[in-house]
Amino acid sequence: MSFWNRHKILETNSIILIVGILAVIAIGGLVEITPLFYLKSTIEKVDGMRPYTPLELTGRNIYVREGCYLCHSQMIRPLRDEVERYGHYSLAAESMYDHPFQWGSKRTGPDLARVGAKYSDDWHVRHLTDPRSIVPQSVMPGYPALAKTEVNIDDIAAHLRANREVGVPYTDDQIANATADLLAQVDPDSADVDAFQKRYPKAAVRNFDGRPGRPSELDALIAYLQMLGTLVDFKLYDEKANLR
Repeated sequence: MSFWNRHKILETNSIILIVGILAVIAIGGLVEITPLFYLKSTIEKVDGMRPYTPLELTGRNIYVREGCYLCHSQMIRPLRDEVERYGHYSLAAESMYDHPFQWGSKRTGPDLARVGAKYSDDWHVRHLTDPRSIVPQSVMPGYPALAKTEVNIDDIAAHLRANREVGVPYTDDQIANATADLLAQVDPDSADVDAFQKRYPKAAVRNFDGRPGRPSELDALIAYLQMLGTLVDFKLYDEKANLR
């Protein structure tokens, strides 16, 4: 009996066909799932990644609260048109401390995975306050209230502690100094700046919204936006990847 005639058994007997389908699915599932029991992490370790600073974490919460993720993704795919427009494709490690992550395909506005340091703080202040003063055709709503709303610093330590419970490696030292670190990031003259930057390498320290006084929600949101895509040295990453 030829191979094709043997295959006819599957085509004419639905029970045998179902058993065959289940067997293939079971084998495929075992091949995919079994290695996960032996891996400590499925996310590649990448130099430069760190947890968010208290101010950046606050800004990220505001970003989610205001629904920015509904129009902006943070997921650059490894396609030529995306890489040429937005920059290096996104790495899983860049979202390892995100709860929830900001991946997606909805882009009413541009992808923001590499927006950090692309524009000045003043540009962000103007854009977030009145988007059409920067981009006349923009459909983005303005958020002038952020500049008038002070950041709630009372619960930031508890927030870091909650993030540690879901896997973000905040240390006891970082949690104990959460409030001081949040205030230090917007005050370059603070005596706590050196200690803050040791806890959070590559963290920018400046008055992000350009206004005196306690940090505002606008400070926090801009601090978050300005760090996106700035922690990883992608040139070094690509060189290491090519050596593997």
